[in-house]
Amino acid sequence: MNRSLVIYLGFLAVTIIGIFVGHVTSFDIATPRIWNYENVLFMCIGIPVIFILPKAGIPEFWESQISLKNRVWLPVLIGLAFGFADLLIVEYGLEHPPHKELPPYTQPFPYSLFLFFSGAFEIEVFYRLIPIILTLVIARRFANEKAITPIFWGIALLTSLREPLEQFPSGPLWFIIYALLSGFAMNLIQAIYLKKSGFISSLLIRLSHYLIWHILNGVIIEFFIL
Repeated sequence: MNRSLVIYLGFLAVTIIGIFVGHVTSFDIATPRIWNYENVLFMCIGIPVIFILPKAGIPEFWESQISLKNRVWLPVLIGLAFGFADLLIVEYGLEHPPHKELPPYTQPFPYSLFLFFSGAFEIEVFYRLIPIILTLVIARRFANEKAITPIFWGIALLTSLREPLEQFPSGPLWFIIYALLSGFAMNLIQAIYLKKSGFISSLLIRLSHYLIWHILNGVIIEFFIL
């Protein structure tokens, strides 16, 4: 069986476990974020794209010729750096009232592990994997070879703008500029890693960011502040 498909199905299995945990857990917060099983069907939209990765010139999910440094360790360090930056700037750089409950960008631990894994997986599939792969497949089919690189940079830039604009921040001007630029930068770096090291590297950047910003931050607030 296609190794990339096996990995993708494994990610879906983690998502299903997270949905089950979310539905059987009694939460002490007013608005727990719980996926429904229909979300799994939605995530299956990404499966056909796996089979056209070579036609897009994108590495398979796990290729032996790509080093662990480029596929795992550097993406993890990049994600951690963005995560710690967000944590320090938002929680300790901005003025805000003391937390009296978990903020909406966190969830109770350990459920948060499942939720934010699923959230990262979803964003990487629909914000990066599908649009970039489909664009490159079409480009490699109909465009001149010299146009492929500019087309990649075009779709990389466009997809990198989506998340920061959808989550347009509020607050002081300096923070708005920081949030837009850091969000754009991380998404662009992810697009670059998708192209050179595959989907796993792009996903690991986001997961490492979420590990600090959403999960560790939630643990600190839940167990040491509230």
